Amino acid sequence: MGLWGGAPEWIELSGGRLLWWPGAFAAEADAWLAQLGREIPWRQHRLRLFGRELDEPRLSCWMGEAAYRYSGRTRAPEPWHPLVAEMRRRLEALCERPFNGVLLNLYRDGRDSMGWHADDEPELGPDPLIASVSLGAGRRFLLRHGGGERRELMLDHGSLLVMAGEMQHHWQHALPRMAGVTEARINLTFRYLPPQGREE
Repeated sequence: MGLWGGAPEWIELSGGRLLWWPGAFAAEADAWLAQLGREIPWRQHRLRLFGRELDEPRLSCWMGEAAYRYSGRTRAPEPWHPLVAEMRRRLEALCERPFNGVLLNLYRDGRDSMGWHADDEPELGPDPLIASVSLGAGRRFLLRHGGGERRELMLDHGSLLVMAGEMQHHWQHALPRMAGVTEARINLTFRYLPPQGREE
């Protein structure tokens, strides 16, 4: 299928499409990682899980043109950072789709993680396209289909992953903990919020 190769290729999955490009931004990755690590206003957010308030196991920042509600919280947007805005322009050209928001996550080491979920918030519209850039430490990315199929990718420094079509209806994804990972990872997931889904 070419899913593990080094060149970009759209892969047709059961109920969705996936673009996997391991070396998409290899030339820029070191500089991007250093600048974003220094200049993004990273915050420790809280989430409600089984009736309890807990720290999210990562730092994050929502950036863009409108507020975004996910994990039971509404996040006011930070203004576009110049580097992130340039990344957005490049991804819009590549994906031939507009993006007006991005969720940035900072995984400080292998103890930080993201649980199983789908990016299926109503604010994103019916079939959202999510473009994800990974910088820093390589981490396992798990995918599971409602029918039982599973996939695993290693998201390395400078890689691009795009989930499209009906992916968010049929697939969930997660970034599990990884023992022995001591370096940080920054992930940027670009998305588009249709006007009717925005909270101004």
